[in-house]
Amino acid sequence: MRKFFWQNKPWQAFKNFAILFSFIVNFILILVLGVVAILLFPFLSNMVTPLVGGLDESFAEMNEASIVQTINVVDEIPVAFTLPLEQQTDVVLAAPVALNVPATFVLPAGGGIINGNVNITLPENTVLPVKLALNVPVDEMIPIELAVDVAIPLDETELSTPFARLVELFGPLTGFLEGLPQDNDEFMTRVNNSISGEETAEEATITTATIDE
Repeated sequence: MRKFFWQNKPWQAFKNFAILFSFIVNFILILVLGVVAILLFPFLSNMVTPLVGGLDESFAEMNEASIVQTINVVDEIPVAFTLPLEQQTDVVLAAPVALNVPATFVLPAGGGIINGNVNITLPENTVLPVKLALNVPVDEMIPIELAVDVAIPLDETELSTPFARLVELFGPLTGFLEGLPQDNDEFMTRVNNSISGEETAEEATITTATIDE
């Protein structure tokens, strides 16, 4: 072994050592990557992919959701205006009303004319027709109590922008994770297919879709 490395040539000994060291390092690296792959794909399939996919779907649904709420409004509204009132109506006397009105009496057969006053008393509950023509000022505080149904789509609010960015961020990541092998068996199948030059079902689907486009 010493003779193989040394051969009385320092440069040749260094090259032999470098080759052996590189081989050992590459072998260890491949072994570590294999162990990591065996542990990584089940972890990604069982933990990371459902988590990221759930976040992606949740953000997409939140961007399409609406805020639905019933708001109870209790307040007072000032109302001030002038109400013109013009109409005919009947009024009923609440008490007797005495009237003293001027009157002219014409006597028959040229007997002449007599001017005087007539005293009349209108009894209680007498119905009199009345024509109203007046302006009624209105200045009041009116209490209101309403139940207002509110439906606000989130995509019409300022929250739409951050939700859309989250969907754009998690969408490609979800697609990438879903394209990874689901377990070690699928990983080995893909490796074998890659070595033998065969396409997996997913790769064939992607190729077909690309040709159709």
